[in-house]
Amino acid sequence: MLSVERFTIAGREVWIGVLFGERIHGITFSLDGRDYLKERIASLRSFLERRGVEVELVPKESVYPKLVHDVLVGRRDNDELLGELSFHGITDFERQVYEWLTKRVKRGRVVMYGELAKTLGTSPRAIGGAMKRNPYPIVVPCHRVVAQGGLGYYTPKLEYKICLLKLEGVEEWTSSKLI
Repeated sequence: MLSVERFTIAGREVWIGVLFGERIHGITFSLDGRDYLKERIASLRSFLERRGVEVELVPKESVYPKLVHDVLVGRRDNDELLGELSFHGITDFERQVYEWLTKRVKRGRVVMYGELAKTLGTSPRAIGGAMKRNPYPIVVPCHRVVAQGGLGYYTPKLEYKICLLKLEGVEEWTSSKLI
């Protein structure tokens, strides 16, 4: 099923789409309108299906977009929603990374790819790959993982990472030449 809602956050229109069954299979969002959200939903669906997750884009109202919104604006901690994630199609490694990040890197904080890699006994490149494949953005805060010399990357757009970090008050990473 698919649940979509539009919110206004810090003067910006934010569209949140959640693919779900009994639990959340994937989350996507758009700062660029509903049409771009549709593209992001198609991309997320494709990713999930390649990983063996059955996804139906049948519209159905749910509380999920509002819960994601509440995380986005700081009304809920990210780890409060971990139990709502299905983790279907996620590797054991990805799940380990996502759970560690969600439980330990709180709103207003960042962690470097290298630090996270060292903590989990892997490489920064492996961490970057897991972040790129994260089907639960916002809830699993991949935007809080930064490079040593700057923000690093973000799917779908670096502008989205900057916006999310600014919403969380991480000014030292968003207002510097490190971008």
